[in-house]
Amino acid sequence: MLAQFGGVILAFAFNAAIGPSNGFLLHAGWYYNFPWGIGLIYIYFQIPLMVLVFLPAIDGMKIQWREATENLGGSTFQYWRHVAIPLLTPAFVGSTLLLFANSLSAYATIQAWENQISYTVPQQIYIAINSEVGLASNEGDILALGMVVLVAIIMTLYALLQRRAARWLR
Repeated sequence: MLAQFGGVILAFAFNAAIGPSNGFLLHAGWYYNFPWGIGLIYIYFQIPLMVLVFLPAIDGMKIQWREATENLGGSTFQYWRHVAIPLLTPAFVGSTLLLFANSLSAYATIQAWENQISYTVPQQIYIAINSEVGLASNEGDILALGMVVLVAIIMTLYALLQRRAARWLR
């Protein structure tokens, strides 16, 4: 369920569940700092989403591969080292790339959380486009183009990794 959260709902749910308003944290100074507070919010919905995205790869592992390793005298460690991890690595890296692209677009959550300071590129694009001072510059356009290029690279790498992972899951 947490993987489906986003925007203002995610910011509110995080604040109600883990934030300083519930008395869970004695010292909430770190809560609004850039790397820790915002990173924790992203982790709050990215980990359940990673489970949902990566679980089909784990389900695609065949029992016969484990049995073949045991029949050839391999241990559990050797199965994971030589069979499972090499097969799951492309799916894991692809899922990580997909979640990275997803986190780039999580604008509403961070805007609802902290709208005074622009920590992320989408916030900087918003300020560059809507600012009366920055209308003469092309900063927002350049940042947006950079994000489009970055997402295109990520999605290309994701498609290549998914194609490689799909070879073994037939």
